[in-house]
Parts: sequence; C-alpha cells; structure tokens
Amino acid sequence: MGLFGRSHKPSAATPLDGVDTVLADLDGVVYAGSGALPHAVESLNRAAEGRRLGYITNNASRTDANVAAHLRELGLTDTQPTDIVTSPQAAVRLLRTKIDPGAVILVVGGEGLVTEVQKAGYTVTRSADDGPAAVLQGFSPDIAWTDLAEAAFALKAPEDEGGIPWIATNTDWTLPQARGIAPGNGTLVSAVHTAVGRLATVAGKPEPAIFHEAVARFQARSPLFIGDRLDTDIAGAQAAGLPSVMVLTGVDRPKHLLAAPPTSRPTFILEDLRQLFEPYPDTVAERDTTRVGDAVVRIDGPDLRIVEAGSRPIDLVRAGAAAVWNSGRAIFGFTVQPELYADPFFRP
Repeated sequence: MGLFGRSHKPSAATPLDGVDTVLADLDGVVYAGSGALPHAVESLNRAAEGRRLGYITNNASRTDANVAAHLRELGLTDTQPTDIVTSPQAAVRLLRTKIDPGAVILVVGGEGLVTEVQKAGYTVTRSADDGPAAVLQGFSPDIAWTDLAEAAFALKAPEDEGGIPWIATNTDWTLPQARGIAPGNGTLVSAVHTAVGRLATVAGKPEPAIFHEAVARFQARSPLFIGDRLDTDIAGAQAAGLPSVMVLTGVDRPKHLLAAPPTSRPTFILEDLRQLFEPYPDTVAERDTTRVGDAVVRIDGPDLRIVEAGSRPIDLVRAGAAAVWNSGRAIFGFTVQPELYADPFFRP
C-alpha cells in the first residue's frame, strides 16, 4: 500500500520500487504546451531503465505518431506510436460497441480523432446535414462555434427518443499551456450539453477502460500511473485499481489535495518527477497528530494546525493531506491554517 493506507512502505522504499511499468499522463506531467516541464524528461528516461514506459493521454488533438515524435524531440528518444494510449482510441473502441464500421460519424475535433475514426472504417463528416450515426467530440485548438453548433444540431433528439449516440473523448475542464491554464475539452462538451440538454458518454480518463487498455498493451504486472489532475488522472487510476502518483507540475495544487474526495486520492504526492527515486517518507499518525518527515500537523477540534513546518514543503502537504483524509471528515469541516495550502511549487 502507499502513503495513506494503514500499512506503509518501508522508509527506504521509493515510489518506483517493485514497478515494472510506468504509465504517465502528458499535459502537466511531461510538458505544458510544446515545452518539457522541469526534470520530467531526464526523470522518465531514468525510470525507463529496466522498466516499460508508456503514456495515457486525454488530449485528442494529435495522432499517436505526432505525440511520439514530439516526445522524441523533447529527449524521450525511444518513444514509438505504440507507446501512446489516446482517448480517441478509447472513443473509437466505444463507438464500435454502438455503431458498425462504414457509418457516417460527425467528428468535432482534430487530426488525432479524425485519424482514429477513419482507421476504424468510418466516414467522417463535419455537418449534421449528412445524417451522422453518432457524434464524437474531442479537443482541438481549432474548434469553432460552428463545429459546436453542428454537434448540437445532430444531437437535438435524446438517445432514448431515437437520437444518435454522443461520445466525448474526455471531459478535462482545463489544459496546461506554456502561458497558463486554458479551457479543455470538458468546457467545449459542456457548451454542447447546455444547448441540447443531454450528456455525453465519456471514453477517456477517468473511465477505467483506457487504463485497462494500457495495462494490457504493455503487459504490465506492477504498473504505476503518474498524473497531475485528481478528477481525471488519479480518479481514473483508482477506478482501474492502479497505484498513482500526483505530481505538482500541472493543474491541481496543494489546496486540491487537501480537499480530494476518497475516490481521487493518490498513493504518492511528488513535487516533481525527481522524487520518483527518493525514499518516500512514512506517515506516522498518533491520535490527532500526523508526521511526515519532520513536518507535523495536528487536528484540534475544527482546526487543522501546523505544529512543525519541517524542512520540505512537500512533506507538509503530505502531512496535511494525510491528516484530513484519515480523519473521515471533509475539508469544509476544518479551519485550515493558510500555510498548509500555500503553493511554493512550480506552476505551468
């Protein structure tokens, strides 16, 4: 078990001990925009020594071949298209359970989604006037109002009243970019939902199918998944039964960790990927006091207080999260000392 179970790894163990396959998200873990995040490439190359390295991404805008080429340019030199498991691939697998190949599919999205739909034997259209058998929606930075409108026109009838299926590759609300956090596919899916009053079926994270596909593809016996978002990455890994790393180089921050529900709690919390190779400290809980390393926090009635800030901010975050999670109380039941959700860590 990881940090927050009742039994803990020995103090000498690192998050990679016993792992044969490392599965990593991309946006917010490996890169933000086109540039690599600090320490990500060298850490992943090191993790790949003696282990299989693969990637699971909800970003539907590019093909697996384009993603692999980008990773090679960043310095992950051995990356091949087969190392990339994408939400368009998951969406098309789901589509096959509903619609036979050969049908016309309205695609709202970029090259990554179009390519997978065509590879599966479907015909792509961008117009509701072509009588599509389903709508597939994924992220592309080039999506316009007209694309969303065509999806709404095609989805005007609910599926249980004879309407066509609507599959979204993912519903990530935001997308890390070099300049900051931008709207993601979930925002665009929500726009269509607001227009038509129905919900899409989601294919990618946090649904477990995309994780199961990765485990099967890489023949993983002891995988570890790395992500930066609690609601998709960590929740999906947990639903699929995989231990997980939450790395603070992407979207979610210490305040989100403190408030994480039981379905979205990582096994490990890291400042950056260099800490994959560091001994992971035990959580020591005694009554209302929780210690990680030399950071100590205490629950005092409704208050979550810092007893010792310790020498490493990441251990203070780990201690605060462990204290809240193990209390059985939701975060709104506490008055939290502001230093516990301070954010001295890298932000994209």
